Amino acid sequence: MSTQDFIIKKYESITKTLISKHLTITTMESCTAGMIANLLTDTEGSSAILKGAYITYSNEAKILQGVPENIINEYGVYSIETATHMANACKKSLGADIGIGVTGTMGNIDPNNADSVPGEIYASINIADKVHAFSFQITEALPTRHDYKLYVADKIADKLLTLI
Repeated sequence: MSTQDFIIKKYESITKTLISKHLTITTMESCTAGMIANLLTDTEGSSAILKGAYITYSNEAKILQGVPENIINEYGVYSIETATHMANACKKSLGADIGIGVTGTMGNIDPNNADSVPGEIYASINIADKVHAFSFQITEALPTRHDYKLYVADKIADKLLTLI
């Protein structure tokens, strides 16, 4: 089984668990550009659990979707604080049981954000108004942007599986 197939199986398990528990989920994704929402919808019946998703690749998009500009200015777009506000904002906006926020840089420096560190990822999962925030570093060079997105989605799946 390929790495991608293994990650797809994790998300199938997440989707089926959420369906069985009658829980809904939403995401606000930056560096993964919708990969998490995409993987959640690869399982039949996912419309029962996915309330919607936001791809907020730019700072402006994050602000428009509810991340306070002062949080980005004070802590940086790549921070636990921003990821947490992303998770909280999408959860509240769509009335979901679970909100996921993820921000970070892949294998390069972001020319629009001077504080970027290549491979630094920040994520937050809000379940029942309890925030589970974490960060990690991608230390290996991956062949494609798609591989970076899958890597991050896999880390978030692992955390989400421990929480649901």
